[in-house]
Amino acid sequence: MTLAAPEPGPDDIAAALADIERHLTDQTPTHPPPDAEQEVTGDTKRVRQLRAEVAEARQLAALQTDDTPLLLDTPRVRQRRKKAHEAARLHLLGQDHAMRAWQAARMRRLLIGAAMVALTLALAWSTAGVQRFAAEAAPAWSPGWIFAWLVEPFMSIALLVVVGARAYLGTRGQPLNDRKLIRIEWLFLGLTLGMNAWPYLPWGLPAGEEFSFSRLVLHVLGPIVAVAIVTALPIILEAFSRLDHTHAGATLTGLTYSANTNDRVRLISPEVATLIERTQALIATGDLSATPSAYKIQRALRCGMDDARAVRDALAPEAA
Repeated sequence: MTLAAPEPGPDDIAAALADIERHLTDQTPTHPPPDAEQEVTGDTKRVRQLRAEVAEARQLAALQTDDTPLLLDTPRVRQRRKKAHEAARLHLLGQDHAMRAWQAARMRRLLIGAAMVALTLALAWSTAGVQRFAAEAAPAWSPGWIFAWLVEPFMSIALLVVVGARAYLGTRGQPLNDRKLIRIEWLFLGLTLGMNAWPYLPWGLPAGEEFSFSRLVLHVLGPIVAVAIVTALPIILEAFSRLDHTHAGATLTGLTYSANTNDRVRLISPEVATLIERTQALIATGDLSATPSAYKIQRALRCGMDDARAVRDALAPEAA
């Protein structure tokens, strides 16, 4: 047998609602109103924003006074300095006596090769004129007409033997100026020139053919070029044989520093020489120590670290 629960009355319901409201109030966190927070800290939203801007400005001002980013080389500056350094090294290498001798030998071979090619072409150019002189009125493809083409080649080969021997001995420092060989050269060249010019002179033209000066010049051009090459080549080779490769010409800027280098001379680039002079001036005024580090030189001169190291090495005292 169960007993029925008594029905709650109005007082019980009111008490239950009061307990629920009290429980919810205890569980909810309390926040001070905005006005109360401002009264506690004294900072408004604008004040906090302005304080952040001031703090940021102070940090930026501190960073802007640091010149370290300005000391770094840009890619363009680095590339230009690399090219300047390479040019200075190549110039210094060009003053070495072995390099100068190699350059002279290379140029001499080039000139001899060009001269011999030009001489061969000039003699080949005159072959047609000599063939016309030698063939006279022989019919085309007759034995006399064919053999006339061989006159210029065998004279040219003989001439090239003499010229080649003189050129080779000239490269060895033994110019061959024998008068007999020179007369032989002029004999072959004179024959070539005469045989090329004769059929086109006024008294050598066939009847009814008019004289043309331009045609005459065109046919004697080959022998004239051959004469010029044979005359000039020995003179050029003799000049090459007199070259002295042991004395270099102008070198890079050489500076003497007596304060810290014991009067030694260093071959340096003009850019580094200027930096060394500025560094010595700073050392004299006391702005830098007598033996400054590369970092201090870089900071003082605002140059690249490679240049700073070069200045430091140039001013460093020699080892005892």
